[in-house]
Order: sequence, then structure tokens, then C-alpha cells
Amino acid sequence: MMSDSGSDEDRGSTESVRKGCDPLVSTQRSKLQQRRAKLNQQINRELRLRNGAENLYRASSNQKVKETVALELSFVNSNLQLLKEELEELNSSMNVYQTESETVNVPMIPLGLKETKEIDMTVPLQDFISEHYSEDASLYLNEIRDFMELRQAMRTPSRNEAGQELLMEYYNQLYFLDQRFFSPHRSLGIHFHWYDSLTGVPSVQRALAFEKGSVLFNIGALYTQIGARQDRSTLTGIQDAIDAFQRAAGAFLYLQENFSHAPSLDMSGPALSMLVRLMVAQVQECVCEKVILMQDNDLNVLLQAAQEAARVSDVYSLVLQAMSVPLLKDYVPFSWISMVQVKTHHFRALAHYYAAVALCDCSGASECLCMPDEHDDEGREIKALVQIHTRRPDKLNLQDPEDKRRLGKAHLRKAIIRHEEALRLHGVCKMLRKMDILQEVLSHAHARSLEKYSDIDQEDDFCEVAEAPEIQSHTQQKPDIKTPDFSAVRVTDIFHRLGPLSVFSARNRWVRRHTCLVRGEAGLGLTLRGDSPVLVAGVLPGGCAAEAGLREGDYIVAVNGADCRWAEHAEVVHALKSCTERGLELDVITLQSHEVEKRMNLSPTGERECQSGSPRKASREYERGSSSIWNWSWRSGGGGGSKRLGSTFSLSFGNLREGESMY
Repeated sequence: MMSDSGSDEDRGSTESVRKGCDPLVSTQRSKLQQRRAKLNQQINRELRLRNGAENLYRASSNQKVKETVALELSFVNSNLQLLKEELEELNSSMNVYQTESETVNVPMIPLGLKETKEIDMTVPLQDFISEHYSEDASLYLNEIRDFMELRQAMRTPSRNEAGQELLMEYYNQLYFLDQRFFSPHRSLGIHFHWYDSLTGVPSVQRALAFEKGSVLFNIGALYTQIGARQDRSTLTGIQDAIDAFQRAAGAFLYLQENFSHAPSLDMSGPALSMLVRLMVAQVQECVCEKVILMQDNDLNVLLQAAQEAARVSDVYSLVLQAMSVPLLKDYVPFSWISMVQVKTHHFRALAHYYAAVALCDCSGASECLCMPDEHDDEGREIKALVQIHTRRPDKLNLQDPEDKRRLGKAHLRKAIIRHEEALRLHGVCKMLRKMDILQEVLSHAHARSLEKYSDIDQEDDFCEVAEAPEIQSHTQQKPDIKTPDFSAVRVTDIFHRLGPLSVFSARNRWVRRHTCLVRGEAGLGLTLRGDSPVLVAGVLPGGCAAEAGLREGDYIVAVNGADCRWAEHAEVVHALKSCTERGLELDVITLQSHEVEKRMNLSPTGERECQSGSPRKASREYERGSSSIWNWSWRSGGGGGSKRLGSTFSLSFGNLREGESMY
């Protein structure tokens, strides 16, 4: 067949919309989403009231009116502040995203999703189809409805892999929407409304790049929620959490490197850099938990746990620095800053604790090793104990069990001080005080260090080390940031019935002509090349094709009324060979655009692959394309190229089939 009905794709699209969407189930997380959306609407209303009042205040010269407006502004600002504090409390509610396992773990920091308003694209897309593609727009109502349903479902993804696939599917479909409808010469008039994920401040843009960036942000945010809900009491749960946080870091890093001029603060460069560091720190925390989970009082494992904990403390210190830059210090929720500070001290305390346990409980480890030379084993043990410190302990002989005990005691003193500081910071933050699990973890660790200190303390010990050296941070598993794999979710261009994207795109302009072709004694007098659509590569002067008005560079889009935009070369040839004395009715188009982007140079085979669901090709097209519209832009990675064919313009033949046929 030379035409596509699109029925199979319509059914597949409807089915994919339902999978991964959870808009109705009243779970605790979905209730949080509803409350956040309501607060965003209220904040938006108060902002409009404030803008109107400020304009009236500046425009009025009546002193009494100014006093009344100033009073009203104070009320509006007060309401706005209360709403922002309530929203911050919601966005700081880490409990709703945590694991439901009864095992006690330090809570992670997840992100809430960016909210967006529902958009009706029916009229703008129909107008563009009618004007640009010269098609009956009513024939594409199903496609428009499918796309809008996909966007609606994307607003409430489920907190699992199915939800991620839904977001990725919509993100990939935006590539096709961009190519089909977003022309550099005109605006569709569609406004994309998105709210800041932390403050709820709305941003409105007409650039599709803003929509892409916001969806990509939500992909990263959803991974943080998936990572936070894992049961980290098992190795499998820890590994799943590591994978989720690495993918979240990759999404934020990809967003930071490929988009610029963000209209909302949560997608600004400093904010994304901070989020990447935060995700890396949480990966490092999971790695440390994995080592601790496997530790069994073995000297090497205890020393590794100490160094892993020190590493976690160091990376959280870097996160705290990123949160303290001028642009973010008043933006990042106080509960986040407090949590990072608590973890910095908590894991530094754990580093000292595990070092103390290694020093005090594993002093006889060398005697238990079944090696030929016990002195060599003892030497390796002493070397390992020295190397975990940033400097060699002063005036101590680590071969002496008593000196090892004293150094362990000094480490425990440092651990207790750090634990107490973590508990103090925890008590300062209202949101953290509500987290019973965190309180339990910190108190247990503090009590454990106190108990250990009491066990090794001796009343007649007057030769104590003044201060233990810091633990040298080191990790056995560095975070592996995983950038989004757009090819993992295969999609079909919802608007594929408009024709092959290499020709029928918003960036191309063409003229459609109807002609009658009659076969002569010498044949039709034309050369054809490629398929989907078939190109008129040459016209014989004085031949039947030339008399019918066909020109080199024309594309055959219909034969005797049958659509052949997606037809194979052989199908069009077969239709032309059926030409009788009465002739054939041909519809052809001639490209008139003087600038076609380089990314449009697709082979017929590659075009079909992209249309039938190759997001890998789609993702490469993003990198070569440009969506610089208004203030929010995608960073372009390539320019355009063109090739003239006489007085008409056509695509390069470099990627088309070498064979051509003369008829």
C-alpha cells in the first residue's frame, strides 16, 4: 500500500499513554502532587495581584490611592510569603518519597516534580496543518488528541520505571513535534507554563526547548524519588538506589550542558551543578552503606568503611559549598542545607568510629592469619592503619596494643563530638525534627560511640593522645554518571501521516502541483531516484515528463489520487508503468526553501527507521538542531547545508540510493 491509515499507531499511542500514568490513585505521593499544584496556582494568583498593585502604585499620583495600594501590597506579600513557606515545607517533605521498609537508614534528598498547566493545542496545530501542509486539518484530530493525551499523562507519572518510560516517550515525541510544527518563520502561539520545583514561581515561554528542558528535569527528579524509596537494607536495594541516583545526575548534567538561558531558577546552571553534586554525594553514601552492610569486624573492611565514610563527608561538604553560592543560598530549602550539614558531620563521625573499631578490636588480627611469616602480616597491618590517616600519628607505636587503644580512644572522642554536632543541627531544623528515622539513626550512632568509648576507657590512663589525625577519604567505587539513553524508549511519530520528515517539515517550504503524464513512444522521459518520497532526478528535454511540467528536483507525492509519500521506489515505478494512453494524474511538490538544516539530510531507509521508532536517531537530531527561540534555548551543535538543482532546491543525494531508473 502507498498510504498509511495510522490506525495501528493510534491504538499503540493510546495504550502507551495509560502505561506509567497514575493521575487518580490517591497515594500519599499523589496527594502531595495535588497540594503542590494547588499551591502553585495560588502563588500564581498572588503574583498577578502583586504585579497589578505595583503597576497601579507607580501609575497613580493620588496619595490616598497610593496608601491604599501600599496597604494591599503588604497583605499580598504576606500571603505570598506564607504560601512559599508552605510550598517549601511540601518540597522539603522527604518522608513521602522514602522507603517503606522498617529498616533504619539515613533519609535521602529527593526532588519534587515540576508542575505544568494543561494546554489545548488543537487550534494552533490545525491552523498550521491547513496553512503549511495544505491538508484537511480535521483528518488529523485523532493525532492531535493522542499527543495531548500523552502530555496530560506525562504530568502525573508513576514513581517507577513505567513512569520514566512515559516521560521519555513524551520527550522523544517533542522532537517530531518540533520538526513538524515549529517553523523558524512563525510562532504557533502555544505558551508552555511550568512552575519552579522548589518555589512554585511560574514561568511561561513559547519556545519548545523550555518544554523539553522541563521534561528532562522531571526525568531526573523522578529518578531521585525512585532512588530514595529503595530498601537499602539489602545489596540489591542499595545497587538499585545507586543506579537511580546516577541516572538522576546524568539527566541534570545533560540538561546543564545542552540547554541555556533557563527562565526558572531550578534549571539555571548553578542549581543544576548543585543537583549533580547532590546526586553524586547520595551515590557515594549508598556505596558506603554497601561496605558497612558487608563489614564483619575484618580489619580491611573496617578500614575501607572508615575511608568510604570520610569520602561521603567530603562530597557532602562540596554540596554545601554549591548550595552556598549567592544565587542559591536563599533559594535552596533550609531543610536541604540542614540535612547536608547533618550528613557531613554524621559520616565524618562514622569514619572515626570505624577507625577506632579497627584499632581496638582487630589488634590480634595478624595472629589469626595463616601466613608463613607473621611479621610480614603484622607489617602490612601497621602500614594499613597508618595509611588511612592524613598524617602519621605522633609519638605512637602502632605495634604496641596500648598505643593502638589510645589512638582508637582519640578517634572515638572525635566521633562523639561530630555525632553531637549532627544532633544539634538536626534539632535546629523544624523539618528534620519531624523525621523520626533520622533522629533514630543519629541517636543510635551516638550511643554506639559512647558505649565503645566507655568499654575501652581506663581510669588509670593518663597518657592520652591530644587529637587523632583525620581519616584519608577514599572510595572503591566512584560514581558513574549515566546520561539519558533516549533510544531506550522507541516511539512512532504521531504525525507520520503528514509525510517523510526529510521533506514534510516545518522548516521546508514547497509548492504542490497537479499534472497529467502521458506515455510517449520513447517512454515517460524522466529519471527517478530514492523512495519515501520518490525524487525526479532528471527530466529528458522535450520528453513527455517535460511537456507535463515535471522538473528536476520534484517529489512525487500521489499517483492517480493514491498517496505515495511513504511509498517504496518499486511501488511508484509499478504505478507509473501502468500508464495508459489516457495518462496518469500526478501530484508533485517542489521545495522552495533556501535554507534546509543539515539534519534533514536523511536517507530513505534512515527516515523510515526514525518514523518507525528509532529514538537514537531522534536524539542525534536534537544535537544537530537548533531551537533558539525567545529566552530559553537548546545549544545548537551544527549548521545547515544546501544544494541547488537549477532554479529549484532539493535535498542532497549523498544519503540516497546510488541506483536510479530511467523511464
